[in-house]
Amino acid sequence: MRIFYQMAAVATMAAFTLTSCDPTTTPVDPNPGDNTTKIITENITANETWYADTTYQLGGRITVTAGATLTIEPGTVIKGEAGTGANATALLIARGGKLMAVGTPSMPIIFTTVADEISHEQLMTGDFKGPNLDPNVSGLWGGVIILGNAVISASNSAGDVSEVQIEGIPTSDQNGLYGGSDNSDNSGHLAYVSIRHGGTNIGAGNEINGLTLGGVGSGTTIENIEIVSNQDDGIEWFGGMVNVTNAISWNAGDDAFDTDQAWGGTLDNFVVITPSDHCFELDGPEGSYSASHTIKNGNVQASSADQTSHDLINTDANTPVSLEHIYITDIMPGQIINRVDAPGVFFTDIVLNVDTVQNYIKGGVTVPGITAGTTPKANTSVFSWTWAAQSGTIK
Repeated sequence: MRIFYQMAAVATMAAFTLTSCDPTTTPVDPNPGDNTTKIITENITANETWYADTTYQLGGRITVTAGATLTIEPGTVIKGEAGTGANATALLIARGGKLMAVGTPSMPIIFTTVADEISHEQLMTGDFKGPNLDPNVSGLWGGVIILGNAVISASNSAGDVSEVQIEGIPTSDQNGLYGGSDNSDNSGHLAYVSIRHGGTNIGAGNEINGLTLGGVGSGTTIENIEIVSNQDDGIEWFGGMVNVTNAISWNAGDDAFDTDQAWGGTLDNFVVITPSDHCFELDGPEGSYSASHTIKNGNVQASSADQTSHDLINTDANTPVSLEHIYITDIMPGQIINRVDAPGVFFTDIVLNVDTVQNYIKGGVTVPGITAGTTPKANTSVFSWTWAAQSGTIK
């Protein structure tokens, strides 16, 4: 594949032409050190591109509105300003909008806080680690929120509803609505994206997730994603049918992965590293509509010297999910699989690195599909581009 980037010389970005024939090869910036900062304060209402030689600073909640596409070049750094409550900074992709943030293994796209000193110039050296903030620093900005027109399971006092407001966005902002009837809806493409230090509090203990997917359809491609130290969940799905491949959630302040409102997609090949709450928080439908999701091929590190998770797997009585080929290690006493009698929950090849599996299952029962062992299940070689891998954290 051949990619050409052309930029005109303007006050906020240097002119250059970048040609790369191989997306896995680090491109050479002809103007090293010429990075500028552009502060974004207005919603994106027409097609727009963010270029790698510019650091983009989110000056508030920035929305890509319906009909607009935001394209972000490989190697671009986006930083959110500090802000809480209604002033929380975030990048929101509204229903009908698209985000095309496609990095490469040698040039990931980084979403982080203005307090982070990481730069495009650092990425050019192949060093993707945080230069000044530890990987457990969270809540310094919001996160990335993608909303779509796919089916969700939600209700109110009058019965089923097809659309609701996403958590973290004030109800006064209609761009926060998600849900619909198009399960193949396309909200864009994310690849080789690292989202760091987010999850600012918006009130009453409610924080923004690292990556929020509300009613996102199967036409959307999400692959090779790293979430580092988000104050709330790493990734949370609210209904929809989008699939996610190759994902890391490291040091989430709440759950590593959280599913709600009958998400019907698949999470395939993942690593979980020491969330503060549940490794998996898997909730059932909230309306009459139901769909089952699949979580498979993953490694989970449930605790470290600094942080210990709560439940290993937490489901509702009505959760429909298939958990397959998952290896959980560094398990401490009290960490359990909290429900194994829900009729819609299926376990296949769940391996706990412990001596007695029953000690880590609620009720101390034996469950087919959950065994003791020492065999990892994830293909971790695909994560070599991440901060987690470069720091030696992935086991």
